Amino acid sequence: MKNGRIAIPSNGRGGLDGTRSGHFGHCDVFTFVDVEDGDIKQVTTLENQEHVQGGCMVPVNLLSENNVDALIVGGIGMRPLMGFRQVGIQVYYDVERAEIKPVVQDLIAGKLPEIRNDQVCGGGGGQQMHAQM
Repeated sequence: MKNGRIAIPSNGRGGLDGTRSGHFGHCDVFTFVDVEDGDIKQVTTLENQEHVQGGCMVPVNLLSENNVDALIVGGIGMRPLMGFRQVGIQVYYDVERAEIKPVVQDLIAGKLPEIRNDQVCGGGGGQQMHAQM
């Protein structure tokens, strides 16, 4: 990805030197990394919203409203994954590392795969899947 805005669910205050949240829907903040011509141009953070009202679509709408092009997750449920696909946000998968900067660099370099349907969390539907996000 050479141009666009990348979102990373983050712990605490987020930022390039921060760590990724394992459960994207319940992260503290989203770290936004703006990329131009393969270079990191700007890093900002946005507090996550309450997950109750609107359920899984709250983060989908929040990221869509903030012009996000790509999301890097360590796990995600099927409902929000479908939501991100509907709004045109590509979801990439990295379960290996907790640090934000290396996974962003991997995405810019084209090394991260898009998440596949068989990699989503949950599977029991309903509450179980929601609790797994």
